[in-house]
Amino acid sequence: MTPMAAKTVRAEHVGETRERILAAAERLFAERGVYAVSNRQVSEAAGQGNNAAVGYHFGTKIDLVRAIALKHTAAVEEVRARMVAELRDSPQIADWASCMVRPTIDHLEALGSPSWYARFIAQVMTDPALQDVIADQADASPALLETIEGFTNCLPELPADVQAERAVMSRQLIIHMSAERERALAAHLPTPRSSWHDAATGLIDVLVALWQAPVTPRG
Repeated sequence: MTPMAAKTVRAEHVGETRERILAAAERLFAERGVYAVSNRQVSEAAGQGNNAAVGYHFGTKIDLVRAIALKHTAAVEEVRARMVAELRDSPQIADWASCMVRPTIDHLEALGSPSWYARFIAQVMTDPALQDVIADQADASPALLETIEGFTNCLPELPADVQAERAVMSRQLIIHMSAERERALAAHLPTPRSSWHDAATGLIDVLVALWQAPVTPRG
C-alpha cells in the first residue's frame, strides 16, 4: 500500500469512528441526559476499546454536543433557506411560522424512526451552559435570522417584552412537542397526528394563535 493510500484508509477509518461516536452520543444523551452519560459510556456504545476515544476525537463534552448539533444543521438550514427565498416579503404570519417549524420537522421525518435528534435537543436546552451551543448556531444561521425578522415584522405593535416572552413559549413548544412525538414513535405509541407533516401543521396553527393572542394590560 502506498503512503497516499494508507493515508486515505486512515482518514476513512477516523471518519467512521467519529460518526459512530456521534451516533452513540446522540442516542445516549437523548435517552439519559447529557451529564448523566460519561465519555466512557459513549466510547463503549460506539464500539471503541479506547475509553479516551471521545476526548481524542472531540475534546470536551460541550464540543461533542456542538458536533452532534452541527451534524443536523446543514440539512435543516438548506430547507429553511429555500423556504425563505420563496417567501420574500410575505405579510402572512403563518408563512413565517411555517419557516420556523417545517425545516426541523421535515428533517425529523427524513431521519426515520427511531430517531433521537429531537430528544437530544430537548435535553440540551434544559441546561443553561449547553443552551449557548444551540443559540450560537442559531445566531450563525442567516435563514433563521431572516425568518425571525419576517415573523416579527408581521407583529409591529406587539410590545418588545411580550415578543420576548412569546419567543420563549414558541421555542419550548417546537422543541418539546417534537421530542414528545419522537419518543412516542420510538416506543410505538399512538400520537395525536398521523404524520410529521400534520404535526408541523398543528404546531404552526398554535404558534399563529399564540402570537396573535390579545395582550392583557398590566395592572
